[in-house]
Amino acid sequence: MKLFLLSCCFAASFCVPRGRRFDNEKLFHVTPRNDNEVQFIKYLGNTMKLDFWKPKYVHHVTPKSKVYFHADVEQSKVIAELLEHEGIKYKIIFHDLQKVIDNQFNKENKSKKVSTRYREWKEIAMWAYSISINYPNLASIVQIGESFEGRPMLVLKIGNQKSAKKGVFLECGIHAREWISPAFCQWFVMEAIKTYGKDKEMTKLLDSLIFHVLPVLNVDGYVFTWTDDRFWRKNRAPTPIDKCFGTDLNRNFNVSWNGIGFIGEPCSEGYGGTAPESSPEIKALVAYIRENIQSLKAYISVHAFSQLLLYPYGYTEEMPPNHKKLDEIAKSAVKALHSLYNTNYTYGPIYTTIYPASGSSIDWIYDEGIKYSFGFELRDEGLFGFLLPEHDIEPTCRETMLAVKSIASYLIDKEI
Repeated sequence: MKLFLLSCCFAASFCVPRGRRFDNEKLFHVTPRNDNEVQFIKYLGNTMKLDFWKPKYVHHVTPKSKVYFHADVEQSKVIAELLEHEGIKYKIIFHDLQKVIDNQFNKENKSKKVSTRYREWKEIAMWAYSISINYPNLASIVQIGESFEGRPMLVLKIGNQKSAKKGVFLECGIHAREWISPAFCQWFVMEAIKTYGKDKEMTKLLDSLIFHVLPVLNVDGYVFTWTDDRFWRKNRAPTPIDKCFGTDLNRNFNVSWNGIGFIGEPCSEGYGGTAPESSPEIKALVAYIRENIQSLKAYISVHAFSQLLLYPYGYTEEMPPNHKKLDEIAKSAVKALHSLYNTNYTYGPIYTTIYPASGSSIDWIYDEGIKYSFGFELRDEGLFGFLLPEHDIEPTCRETMLAVKSIASYLIDKEI
């Protein structure tokens, strides 16, 4: 029965995202050497409305920072000429983004393990239900709400249902185009269940903790990346401007909303919404967290890309009261991650490690009383960015698993 359900869940034919194509569109890499070059890049970004991959917003560009942005065919010709005219060194990472999108999939390895494949939302939902049916002692499923377009928001509760009392919330897929994030949540669930009773550390974790795993928070946006626009980031709700859609869900929490770094332009990738918790997805998540606040000990938000492990705060330079503990936990987690493939991660508070930001999930959850709140930015550092190939799913998830287990083990050994 188990094998039948899982095979049904993952028997869908191979496919690539449909909708808009990106033939001959480019990904540029620039490292501005001084303020003049920074100002010129900001000018290009603002006037051409470029799609910035790193940093995520043009106003966060600083001297000597690595900058990656996507431009269409016509923009690319003009940008190359302007950069050369200004004497700004640049590199075109990808000359044809559509080829990279197509090559993200392991076409020659369709029989590969399902946990090393990117999956559409319907497959993920079927998989989640099959897990709850096939492993009732370790898994249950809860629908915590609906997306703007009416899709179910599903949380898998993973742990020994009889002994585990405290909880860890694992949030994935808040930004639609960051596909490695939902892939990690699926990997985590499968590895946790598969190794329970075999791996001492995982067995101890699942006997002590319930992991509340939300594989895809931004369900509508994730679906849209498969059907219409691979690089869509926000949800799909309307905005005050008719032609612009979507709110950045990680700027919509009620923590310093409309504060530092807030973007009120509806057409922007970082638009924070009309009010805190204006998005149905955030309302549903917030309600679920508050219902379970007494049992939750930690919150982990998974993003991509940049290889970072972040903790509060993003909306202020002020350090949280337990910042020494957070730094100690992050250091240990990054060390554990590095031990497998020597992948280097930087860790620290959001504000100084990446950029100031308001309205984020890990800041909100921290101020709600869950004092162990972390955000991962997974692989890579910019070579593939949001288009991390499927062959990198397994190593990325394996090393991240070590970091998450390190954080969870700290809760058991030091806090619970």
